[in-house]
Amino acid sequence: MLRVSQIRLKPDHTPEELKNAIVRKLRIRDGSRLSFRIVRQSIDARKKPDIFYVYTADVEAEGEAKILKRLGRDRDIVRMEEKPYRVPEHGSLMMRERPVIIGSGPAGLFCALLLAREGYRPLVIERGEMVEQRVGTVQKFWDTNELNTDSNVQFGEGGAGTFSDGKLNTSIKDPAGRIRFVLQTFVEAGADEDILYSYKPHIGTDRLRGVIAGIRGEIISLGGTFLFGHRLEELSIRDEMPAAAAEKEAPFTNDRADVSRYCLSVRDLSAGAMIRIRTDTVVLALGHSARDTFGMLLDKGMYMEPKAFAVGVRVQHPQRIVDEAMYGKDCPFAMPPSPYKLTCQLEAGGVYSFCMCPGGWVVNASSEPGMIAVNGMSLRDRDSGNANAAIVMTVRPDQYVRYMNEWGDGNGVCSETDIHPLAGMHFTRMLERRAWKAGDGCIPAERFSDFCMRKESGKTAETGSKDRTIGEQPAFQPCIKGKYVPADVRSIFPEEIGDALEEGIRRFDRVIPGFASGDTLLCAPESRTSSPVRISRDPDSLESVTHPGVYPCGEGAGYAGGITSAAVDGMRVAEALIRKYKIPLNPEGLN
Repeated sequence: MLRVSQIRLKPDHTPEELKNAIVRKLRIRDGSRLSFRIVRQSIDARKKPDIFYVYTADVEAEGEAKILKRLGRDRDIVRMEEKPYRVPEHGSLMMRERPVIIGSGPAGLFCALLLAREGYRPLVIERGEMVEQRVGTVQKFWDTNELNTDSNVQFGEGGAGTFSDGKLNTSIKDPAGRIRFVLQTFVEAGADEDILYSYKPHIGTDRLRGVIAGIRGEIISLGGTFLFGHRLEELSIRDEMPAAAAEKEAPFTNDRADVSRYCLSVRDLSAGAMIRIRTDTVVLALGHSARDTFGMLLDKGMYMEPKAFAVGVRVQHPQRIVDEAMYGKDCPFAMPPSPYKLTCQLEAGGVYSFCMCPGGWVVNASSEPGMIAVNGMSLRDRDSGNANAAIVMTVRPDQYVRYMNEWGDGNGVCSETDIHPLAGMHFTRMLERRAWKAGDGCIPAERFSDFCMRKESGKTAETGSKDRTIGEQPAFQPCIKGKYVPADVRSIFPEEIGDALEEGIRRFDRVIPGFASGDTLLCAPESRTSSPVRISRDPDSLESVTHPGVYPCGEGAGYAGGITSAAVDGMRVAEALIRKYKIPLNPEGLN
């Protein structure tokens, strides 16, 4: 197989023109027996409006050795040996009980999928609803502000990524082929095939929901079990009785306390009853918003540390100004809504764009009462007419401790020299409470001109009707899921962060003219960019350093940042279990 790079074509090219371009690159006469697969597609708009799609393709052709010999000096043509992902060899220990996975976000789902395919019949516990019911619950929240604290934008099947753009790009390195496995799995479950080669792959939240359900269906068909609407309330070591006595044993669990390493107390949220689940293996694929669970685990002695993360605002512009900056004002081609990636380094820290949603919506992503958090979401077609992205500043543990202490909100949890493991969680809650107060329970929104002058946009609160506006003469109609009001967004943040966000937005205007327009709309806070805590694990076994048999996993545990990297980490944890345990001789006999 040959890998051919730098195939440049106009955006309106046909599939036949792509094949012909490959034939010309290889300098062969007969392309009738040539086959190829697109590996990567990107856009070159450096000399706009002269725009090109740039392809890399894996090609199978007759006489590949002769072609390489003839074109040996052409760096765009190299031999390629495909290395598909391979599951590791199974270990020697017998798995006595089913592995239990807490959380059904990307990490939990892909951990469960790999284990199910290898015969381990995983049990997945999810506090939220399955995706079909979750969609209605979230829409009701956006319409009425009635929050379900266990099933919302953060909690439920698919995790926080279900109500996002379904972006799949990642910066992690993966020579083992896990990323390709993740993308191929998504395609097999219903995602469009272009995610396999796009330089900015995305599924779209509308398509992602069906994809998630498809993966769940395969796991169940292979013997896996899902318990939706079940919340982990306590994790106890062998011989420790849960603080709240369980009412019954789960029907698929071992009732011998001397056999199992761990006992999980899990509340059935619909019945209100507590069930007891015993196991030797627990995968903590919690997600970054499981704050109550982090607190419980810390109380149980699980070692964790605070980590840096980012906070800021979500900005919204007409998609038109982004497309003009990227493609040129008079672009002759019908181009897809353009993303952007912006960054600058300031004295206070780095300010950058994150989770950019072309043609998307700003959404209320709250998960706790009395708090507001926002995120971005796009459908597959990215056709809302507006662009939005988080503009955030990185905050280190010593910084957010200082901010809390300066505001008198430290609550005695830490000092700058002795930082509590959950200090970052306290800081994000502080921001979200301030946002709730600023917006009177709704998303606080403010025009950039007012943000700079430190005043509230408009004079009256908006009610959620389609004709709502921010300011007297908005330049565009906001696209927001959830109720929002004009508010003093600047006051939500410490002064240092507010100043950095303002300066960053002004600098980004040099790249995208109009980015710092007075009508640019800011919603806040963007506080769930990543987990504020890392549950420490052994780098080889991937087990908790304090709790053998417990595997911190994915974004919530501090080992991923986005759908793809979380799914890959879920696979890595599954691999660790596979290397440790052999396939059960009788999978049906697993307790």
